[in-house]
Amino acid sequence: MKLGMGLYRNMFTANEVRFAKQAGATHIVAHMPAPASPTAERVMAQHGKAAGHGYGAANDPIWTYEGLRDLKALVNAEGLELAALENFAPGDWYDILLDGPRKAAQYERLKQIIRDMGRVGIPVMGYYFSIAGVWGHQYTPEARGGAMSAGYNQANAPETPIPAGMVWNMVYDAEQFNPADTAHVLPPVSDVEIQARFTEFLSTMTPVAEAAGVKLALHPDDPPMPVFRGQHRLAYTLERYQHILELNPSPANTLEMCVGTMREMAGSASDDDLYATVDAVSALGRVGYVHFRNVRGRVPHYYETFVDEGDTDMLRLLSILDKNGYDGVLIPDHTPQMACAAPWHAGMAFALGYMKAAISMLQRNKAG
Repeated sequence: MKLGMGLYRNMFTANEVRFAKQAGATHIVAHMPAPASPTAERVMAQHGKAAGHGYGAANDPIWTYEGLRDLKALVNAEGLELAALENFAPGDWYDILLDGPRKAAQYERLKQIIRDMGRVGIPVMGYYFSIAGVWGHQYTPEARGGAMSAGYNQANAPETPIPAGMVWNMVYDAEQFNPADTAHVLPPVSDVEIQARFTEFLSTMTPVAEAAGVKLALHPDDPPMPVFRGQHRLAYTLERYQHILELNPSPANTLEMCVGTMREMAGSASDDDLYATVDAVSALGRVGYVHFRNVRGRVPHYYETFVDEGDTDMLRLLSILDKNGYDGVLIPDHTPQMACAAPWHAGMAFALGYMKAAISMLQRNKAG
């Protein structure tokens, strides 16, 4: 198993990659969508619309062959490998999610991105097939020592319809977007519709990914609710998440195994079910990479913890992955923020140190 760290778009710098190396990581997962651009903020302000929303612009130059090549070169220059990209920009695939008129052109755009990833040598594309995306999280001091931690409490997060011009909780069209305009919102999408759209995505994209030598890795729904902001979800239980592999037998169809989100799932997500699912999927060799984080609680109320204090036995999970020969990347994903001058980096360093020690112990025990 390989220790990795996730970097967000505003962190694609030599110093941040160097920090990951200093903390013990050998691989980087690059979280690609950008924050709201100055242009988008200006347009929304001109129309009296709320600023501060993520903006998933189309045709971002980082998604070209040259942009991906340069990103990989940045990581390689510091002695690390670029293991995966994470999350298409909503501006490049909103009509694939919404079944809109630009769908065919957007599929061609995604196909070219996957081909360019193959040319550059980036082996995994993590993605999240969702209309509502991640929404409703709050930061509260619930982790150990009062550390600030992301969580979800349905009682404190009343759901609102999704405004026009937004998908995946990011604005793709600043001219349309107006959260105050309740007459122009996305219509509800049923379970049948979201499954049909996803099945089409797999049948369209997996042959291209296979040919390019790239794996597509699906993230589960977070928060894992069956219907969220009026939109039905795709992978909100362990059964539905594992079923994704049965929809298309291609080795390019894999799971971005977020064990934190899997723990958050209600219904059948008992202790044994979680470990059994990790066992079954890793035994098949269908794990793209792993988000290795811990939580307490399940929907409708949960919060993230430090890796060593939540409801999941993370050492047991590592042992299962090791037993099944998983040799891919694990990243902390996110973690509580610590009380110091660099809260995010301190939290990451703690998680990476724990993970590095745990992996080393497994390897030493195997060696006898």
